[in-house]
Amino acid sequence: MEPTDRDWTDEHVARWQPVLPGLDPEIEGAVTRMKKFSVHLRRVREQSLVDFDLERHEFDTLHKIAGRGGSAAPSDLAADLDLAPASVTGRLDALERRGLVRRTPSTSDRRRVVVELTDEGRTIWLGAMDVVGHEEYRLLGVLSGEERTHLNDMLRRVMLVAEGQGAEEPWRN
Repeated sequence: MEPTDRDWTDEHVARWQPVLPGLDPEIEGAVTRMKKFSVHLRRVREQSLVDFDLERHEFDTLHKIAGRGGSAAPSDLAADLDLAPASVTGRLDALERRGLVRRTPSTSDRRRVVVELTDEGRTIWLGAMDVVGHEEYRLLGVLSGEERTHLNDMLRRVMLVAEGQGAEEPWRN
C-alpha cells in the first residue's frame, strides 16, 4: 500500500491504537471496513427504492415473488416474509392497486390464488436490483477474479464461526 492509499478506517485505527494498546489494527480495520461497506450498500439500496418509488416492504414482497420464479401463493409469501397472512394480503392489495402484481385463480385448486409479478412489477424490481448490483460490481471490480474468490472464501470462514458452525473462541488459537 502506498502512503497516500489511506482511507478513513486507517485514520480511525490510528486514533484508537494509543487509547486501546491491545487493539489489533488488522481486526479493527477489517471489521470497520466491512461495517462501512455494508452501510454504503444499504444507502445505495435505500436510494434505489426512492428512485423506483418503492417502500422497503414492497420491494421485499416483489423480491420474494421473483425468487419463486415470478409467481407464488400468498401462504408461501407469508412464510417467506415471516408475516401473518392478513399482513401479506394488505401488501398484495397495495401492490395490485399499483399494477405491480396480479392475482389469478390457481390452475390446480380453484379456492386458491396465485400472485404474479406484472411486467411493470418485474421491471421495477429488476431496476432496483440493478442499481445495487452495479454498485457491488463497481466496488468489488477493483479486485481480480482470484482476489474476489479469495475474499469470498475468507468471509465464508468468518461467517461459519458467526453462525456457530466454526471453531469456538478463534482468538485463543
